[in-house]
Amino acid sequence: MCGIVGAVASRNVQNILLEGLHRLEYRGYDSAGMAVLSEEGRLNRVRALGKVGALEARLGDSPLKGRVGIAHTRWATHGAPTEANAHPHQSGDSLAVVHNGIIENYETLKRELQGQGYVFTSETDTEVVAHLLAREYTLSQDLLTAVQKSVALLDGAFALGVIHRAQPDVLIGARQGSPLVIGVGIDEHFLASDQLALLQVTDRFIYLKEGDLVRMTAEQVEIFEQGERLITSTNERPIQIFEHAQDAASKGDYRHFMLKEIHEQSRVLAATLEGRLNGDRVLVRSFGSEAETLFSQVKQVQIVACGTSYHAGMVARYWIERLAGIPAAVEVASEFRYRPVVVADGTLFVTLSQSGETADTLSALRYAQSLGGFLGSLAICNVPGSSLVRESDLSLMTMAGPEIGVASTKAFTTQLVGLMLLTLALRRMRGGDDAGEAEVVRDLRALPGLVTKALAMDSEIERLSEAFADKHNALFLGRGTQFPIALEGALKLKEISYIHAEAYPAGELKHGPLALVDADMPVVAVAPNDELIEKLKSNLQEVRARGGELFVFADENISLEESEGVRVLRMPHVSELLAPILYTLPLQLLSYHVAVLKGTDVDQPRNLAKSVTVE
Repeated sequence: MCGIVGAVASRNVQNILLEGLHRLEYRGYDSAGMAVLSEEGRLNRVRALGKVGALEARLGDSPLKGRVGIAHTRWATHGAPTEANAHPHQSGDSLAVVHNGIIENYETLKRELQGQGYVFTSETDTEVVAHLLAREYTLSQDLLTAVQKSVALLDGAFALGVIHRAQPDVLIGARQGSPLVIGVGIDEHFLASDQLALLQVTDRFIYLKEGDLVRMTAEQVEIFEQGERLITSTNERPIQIFEHAQDAASKGDYRHFMLKEIHEQSRVLAATLEGRLNGDRVLVRSFGSEAETLFSQVKQVQIVACGTSYHAGMVARYWIERLAGIPAAVEVASEFRYRPVVVADGTLFVTLSQSGETADTLSALRYAQSLGGFLGSLAICNVPGSSLVRESDLSLMTMAGPEIGVASTKAFTTQLVGLMLLTLALRRMRGGDDAGEAEVVRDLRALPGLVTKALAMDSEIERLSEAFADKHNALFLGRGTQFPIALEGALKLKEISYIHAEAYPAGELKHGPLALVDADMPVVAVAPNDELIEKLKSNLQEVRARGGELFVFADENISLEESEGVRVLRMPHVSELLAPILYTLPLQLLSYHVAVLKGTDVDQPRNLAKSVTVE
């Protein structure tokens, strides 16, 4: 995960690019760099190890002047964080490229290019792209043609920005599996990984689609679908006004941050997937340059987390054991570090945290490292540069963006997506069949659309919440992967409405909790169309027979009818594996609306803090 920004203008672009990098620093923090074509026709580059501030200091000493340029902030996947590995990468002194993504066939291309006399000075996959572009430019003498020919040879996910001194008024961009957006100005145009990088110069954007190439000058934008067909209709790639230019710390039109963050989930889940998939496969190197080597040795997984993240880990245990065939254990971080731990051979230590600074989780990681014996460590986290990320061997950044509400919503579901990517990566390295992986990847690609449909139930759930406003207790039920989701639903209700809520595997009712059920105890159940649905129906009958009032979120395809004391809300059909992600959403909305009715402080519930940085 890296960030790129480019500009072609009638003014000096250095500060535009620099501000863009500051706004993209959430995407990378290992190094940063910039290349600008001077008016004298020279290609000048400045790079620095560390955060964007280090690059800014260097530019203060050696400013770059020119009207065309590209810049980059890096999160390392191929090669250590060093200045030599920092972008932009060049081929000779004529061409420069910035790249976000992973080139899977770079080793084959590198050997081919070395055989043709190209000399490599970095460990990155991106330098392959630079030399490939240079070779094709030598043959065509046209930058657009060189990019078209080159991207056809690349396998992986990438977004590119390219400049060449022979065409000093041109900026080329390419998008395949990684985000890229065009900013439209007056006599100037921009490209970036995220429109937020360009809000200081424009609020008008063109969103590129998969396979698009773009050729930009200060006066003109030309977009080529699948790299070939010139798009002439503005209806195909319209200019759109960015309506939510407010800072992420603003609620916008929403009453609370929590509601805003619930409704952002379709977008952030798509962002978490972007750049991590290639066709019907997961890009294993999304987890880091050593991921393939490490994952191929994994024989067991130990997950450690707290609170909501712990529930995500519980879901992942089902996934990892079912799809990857690897034993998985999940433990609360605050307990893990206070017991003697026996480390099984080949165990991958996985930590989950929204902030990356959760004290118990961070201490558990350090304890695990002090024990020795673990194969390696992986952090799934929302904050680049956090302690957890820096101290782990591998990491995967979720793309939830800032989460202000104390009760975690979008951070949880993006963690689940990250854990499914991990599951598929482990499965691949253990020789799992391509067809099985492809099916799950297709379901993942469809997930953001299903999330939008589920969130459309908001008004219906708001009406339902009135049945909880005067209650003091509630039970949540689920089976299989839905039991952790029931736990998460109960936690949300506790956190923000202060209603005592508990969750149980539905099959456990008769072993004790059924004694609590009466007309004053609402019982919430999640009922996707999975292999346990008939057993769950029997458990629900046990509740109804004791006078309990049932509220069931059920797959639209199962036969479960409303009756006295039984409310059924129909959910969009979703694959069994991804049902935990989708069924989280109505429980988040339910807890929110109940809390609003009770008049509690939704975003800052009593006694709680967003990031728990003390034990």
